[in-house]
Amino acid sequence: MDWRHSIMKSNQIFLSIICLLLIIGISGVVAQDKLAQTGFQFLSVGQDARATGMGEAYTTVEGNPNALFYNPAGIASIERLVDLRANYFEFIADIKYTSFAIASSPWGDEYGVIGFTVQAVNYGEIQGTMVWQNEDGYVDTEIMEPSAMAIGLGYGKALSDRFLVGGQVRYVAQSLGKSVIPGEGTKRNVADVLSFDFGTIYRTGFKSLSFGMSVRNFSQEIKFEEEGFQLPLTFKIGLSINALDFTTLNPEDHALLVVLDAVHPRSYPEYINLGIEYMFMNSIALRAGYISNQTEYDFTLGFGVQQFGFKVDYAYQDFGVFSSLHRFSVGFSY
Repeated sequence: MDWRHSIMKSNQIFLSIICLLLIIGISGVVAQDKLAQTGFQFLSVGQDARATGMGEAYTTVEGNPNALFYNPAGIASIERLVDLRANYFEFIADIKYTSFAIASSPWGDEYGVIGFTVQAVNYGEIQGTMVWQNEDGYVDTEIMEPSAMAIGLGYGKALSDRFLVGGQVRYVAQSLGKSVIPGEGTKRNVADVLSFDFGTIYRTGFKSLSFGMSVRNFSQEIKFEEEGFQLPLTFKIGLSINALDFTTLNPEDHALLVVLDAVHPRSYPEYINLGIEYMFMNSIALRAGYISNQTEYDFTLGFGVQQFGFKVDYAYQDFGVFSSLHRFSVGFSY
């Protein structure tokens, strides 16, 4: 049994190294100097109220189907038949975000966990105009309703009691309404592409310390008309631990999760996410977070309540000169 254990441990280490090199390699190849030159920025906006309350530090957080929006490996530890989350908030300029995530482990821990996500963005109504030879220089056309959406299919698997992997493929699309071209009629401005997310989580075995990595929004270049752009590729590496592991408090009554993420996005400079979550009796959670190197926002707050399989989470984020943001997530599992 000793030699089998040694081989299994060696395989785990080998897989960890391969995943680390793969993620770092892809990040190095595609994360070129393209600041402010990416599109589909709705993919960079956090969806989960729990994650936002913790400053978006979520790379190593497990057991929540919303992990598919952050690190797909996080769903690998879900053991329930159905785990569902619904998220809603109004972003700046009255942009409305709605998203759903569902995960299922129908085969126990033998064949992994499957997940499905839907994300929709409503940008509101915009009055269309067209250049015209009149006193105003333009005439009104139709009301435009730009929108965006993403539909994803994900999978996570615990390769051992310490090493989790996961991935997601998403169909992503954005519609900017119609263009009126004099003499040519109208044209719909729609762009779509397949994107890929994947990541790992490694439980170190020291207390509850976990290490994780993720790559999100990896895709080919897409175009609106003649202008090409990339999706907001984001590389994250994170650590988390229950700080009360070093105390004599009963872990069934109290937990203090501390999470730190280092983020390397394609579209703007690197920054740090820091989050904490205090959980009492596995029922009531208080959260706070900090996001560095941002102009209009930094600190976040949140709380959550869960009982009998039902969960409700709320997050508050001050957005500087814009209005404050209030995120809501509800969930159910069985």
